[in-house]
Amino acid sequence: MNRYQIIALGIAAANVLLMLLFPPFDQYSVASSKVPVFAGFNYAFTTPPYGEIITGVLLLEVFVVLINAGIALLLLRDRVPAAARRKIGLQNATLIFTGVNLVLVLLFPPFESVFVLTNAALPTFEGFYLIFNQQPNHVIVTTLLYLEVIFILVNGALFWLIFKPKTSQELAAEQARALAEAMRKKK
Repeated sequence: MNRYQIIALGIAAANVLLMLLFPPFDQYSVASSKVPVFAGFNYAFTTPPYGEIITGVLLLEVFVVLINAGIALLLLRDRVPAAARRKIGLQNATLIFTGVNLVLVLLFPPFESVFVLTNAALPTFEGFYLIFNQQPNHVIVTTLLYLEVIFILVNGALFWLIFKPKTSQELAAEQARALAEAMRKKK
């Protein structure tokens, strides 16, 4: 691990610590205890009256920081000498594409109307809206948002592994089979 990767890990750890110390809170009013209202970020050990931590949003925040830290670790790894590498490899293009997809998913999350909130296992989905231009009486469907993020991360990781350049030290499939046959014959 090089110096820049250690710095990136330190920044990520500090961010996670701050998020855990100041989590997001929902507050239920005395008049209507069914619909929570976002109460802001408070110190974790001083819960506001009728308030509770929004664990879905807190987990989403932590996952985003950890994902960004993972991407930073991959981008800041030691480079191959300039003569042996291309301008932008397929692995780096995959990381950039995955990062852009995650940003777009977080900028346009799925929303549902507060008036159709039920205790159903699957949430009702109303559409994707810009997070900074949230419609009144709409909340984020965290289940769908988690599914979107998971699919993007799994696909990005698979493509990153698929596009890994082969080194001269790795065996081809035929060489591995021949080596396995030779080892079986020796037994």
